[in-house]
Amino acid sequence: MVGSAIHQELINNGYTNILMKTKAELDLRDQKAVEDLFINERPEYVLLIAAKVGGILANDTYRADFIYDNLSIQINIIHAAHKHDVKKLLFMGSACIYPKFANQPITEDQLLNGKLEYTNEPYAIAKIAGIKLCENYYKQYGSNFISIMPNNLYGPNDNFDLKTSHVLPALIRKMHEAKINNIDRVEVWGTGNPLREFLYVDDLAKASLLVMQKLNGEVLYDKMDISHINVGSGDEISIKSLALLIKKIVGYQGALSFNREKDGTPRKLLDITRISNLGWTRKVTLKNGIETTYEWYKKFH
Repeated sequence: MVGSAIHQELINNGYTNILMKTKAELDLRDQKAVEDLFINERPEYVLLIAAKVGGILANDTYRADFIYDNLSIQINIIHAAHKHDVKKLLFMGSACIYPKFANQPITEDQLLNGKLEYTNEPYAIAKIAGIKLCENYYKQYGSNFISIMPNNLYGPNDNFDLKTSHVLPALIRKMHEAKINNIDRVEVWGTGNPLREFLYVDDLAKASLLVMQKLNGEVLYDKMDISHINVGSGDEISIKSLALLIKKIVGYQGALSFNREKDGTPRKLLDITRISNLGWTRKVTLKNGIETTYEWYKKFH
C-alpha cells in the first residue's frame, strides 16, 4: 500500500528513474541478495518502506517472525546504503514505537520513555532498532539517513485479510460481507473506547517526498535533537465511532457487538508540529478516505 502510493507520488512529481523490486524478485532478508542489488544498481536515494506488518492478531501470533524479518530487512538495507555511499535514505517506522501510556499528543522525544504495548512489542522493537541504526550511522559516519513515524495508515491496496489486517480495513471487509450475506451482527474487537489517529496513504506519500527534499540528518539530529519525525492527521476517533462511520459508508444495516477482551493501547495521537513546520498538511479527511478505500475494495475484491 505505502510503496505503491509513494511510487505514484514520485511519478507525479517528475521522477522517472525509479528502481522497484517485488518480494518474488528480491528477498530483503537475504544479505547477499541486497548487497548484490546495491553493487549492480548503485541507487542514489533509498526509501525503506518494506516491512512485515499486520494488526493485533498477526503481531501477537507471529512474534518471532515480526522481529526477525523486520530487523533483517533494516540491517541489510541500511548497512548496504552506507557501504555504497547512498546520498540519502528515508526509513519508515510506525507510531507503535511509543510507550503504551505515553503523554498525548505524543512528541518525538517520548521514544523509550516507558513500556511498549505487549501485543506488538516485537514489531515495535524492530522499528526502534531501525530508527537507531539511521541515527547512529549519521553520528558515526555522517550518513544522511533519517526516519519518519506515521500513525495508522489506510487506503487503496491495503491488506483486507482478517487474520493479518489492521482495524480499519478489517471493519470495511466485515461490514461489506455482512451486508451482502445478510448477516445481522458484526463483531468489533475491543470496548470501542480506545482512540486512534488515521492517515490516508496518499498524504503519507506527500509527506515522505517532502521530508526527502527538505530534511537531512544534520537538521534532524543536531538542530532538532530528535531521532525521527512524526507524521499523522492531527485528529483522533474512537474505535466505536470509526465502526459507526464505516457502517454508514458501507450501508450495513445490522448491529455491532464489541469484544471487550481485545483492547490495545488506549490512545495514540501524534504531535505533528515538526512535519507541519516543514510545510506539510493532511489533505484527505477520514470520511473521504474511507469512501475512496471502500470503492477500491469493491472493485478489486
